[in-house]
Amino acid sequence: MPEGVPEQTSLIERIRGHDADAWELFIRTYEGRLYAYAYRRLGNVAAAEDVVQETFLGFLISLPHYEVEMPIEAFLFSIASHKLIDALRKEGRRPLLAGNAASLLSGLAGRERPASSLVRSQEGREINRVTLGSKLSSLAKQCLSQGDFVRLKCLELLFGQGLANKVVAQRLGISEQAVANHKQYAMKWLARMQD
Repeated sequence: MPEGVPEQTSLIERIRGHDADAWELFIRTYEGRLYAYAYRRLGNVAAAEDVVQETFLGFLISLPHYEVEMPIEAFLFSIASHKLIDALRKEGRRPLLAGNAASLLSGLAGRERPASSLVRSQEGREINRVTLGSKLSSLAKQCLSQGDFVRLKCLELLFGQGLANKVVAQRLGISEQAVANHKQYAMKWLARMQD
């Protein structure tokens, strides 16, 4: 068993068991590196923070399918790279690839992804979308029953429309910190919903 796997397994099991201290330790451990990774590519503080939060949310959603043999860091950075691509696309930018186009194209010749992996990828995204929708629907009902309409509007703009924290804050007339707090609340709520 690779070095660090027992500690990794213990941490993941604690998170799966809804241990808030384990989740906080997990965030403290990886948040800085994820932020640096996102910021280097985006050059925007708010967008990088959004990518980090969405990465942690993506981790929670995929936690039931996570296999502890895979290093947590590799798994998280894989999620972060997908979130980063989404953020670049929202900005109308295309991700930059290392190397020149000719060497890139010659290196990719004959290495296309098989159709089966593309279908599995689409199926996985659809399962995650439906699962997230169901869990967020439960959270929305809770917000309604408690009369917490600001949080409900905030979550709709964040998760339903995919807007950045800064844009949501401007639309609702609240601080970016309040938006981040609502997003963090939703992430913790989703973590408790994991089974």
